[in-house]
Amino acid sequence: MSPRRPAAALVAALLALPVAGCSAGAAGSGTTGTTGTTGGSAGSERTTAAATLLGRFEDSGVTVTVALRDWHDGAGTLELSFTPVETGFHLYATDLPPDGVDGVGRPTTARTDGALGTTAPLAVTAPVRRLALEGVTGTVPVYPDGPVTAGLPVRAAGTGPATLHLGYAACSETKGCLLPVADHPVPLTITPAGPTAGPTPAPTGSAPTATPR
Repeated sequence: MSPRRPAAALVAALLALPVAGCSAGAAGSGTTGTTGTTGGSAGSERTTAAATLLGRFEDSGVTVTVALRDWHDGAGTLELSFTPVETGFHLYATDLPPDGVDGVGRPTTARTDGALGTTAPLAVTAPVRRLALEGVTGTVPVYPDGPVTAGLPVRAAGTGPATLHLGYAACSETKGCLLPVADHPVPLTITPAGPTAGPTPAPTGSAPTATPR
């Protein structure tokens, strides 16, 4: 008669296959989950790496961020975000005349100089609505209240210093307008690898003041 196996050993033997199967399933789930998580993390890293912050400032009631996206072969896109600090404020469209309509409003603008040039006009993703104002001939093109995102296609024109100049005005239909911003400079440095943040300029300007319209 063969010796009897201990109960613990017998139980382990009986459960060996199911345990292995569960382990394989768990491992498979773990691998899939880990791969998915890793893939998601890598995707997030790619997204973060694709947009490099170049500058951020607040002027006349609007917070502005400048980031670089999709840089390759000496060209890419400057991604601009304009966010009014207070709710209920909008920005004016890019096609508004430089002096506004009957002096009301200022267009959202972006231009470069130095070692960085533009390859296409500033493009804003937000829809444009026509705002009728008392005492103003016709209507004024504005974006919806809140943040506005725009893209400026650019190309390196060598290496060295460059400047991005931004213009805009924030207004509210009930609270009036803040002082317009014209040619706010964002210093950049163009390197063989692409644009980087330039030297921080000395602070200028004053606190925003609301004015009619």
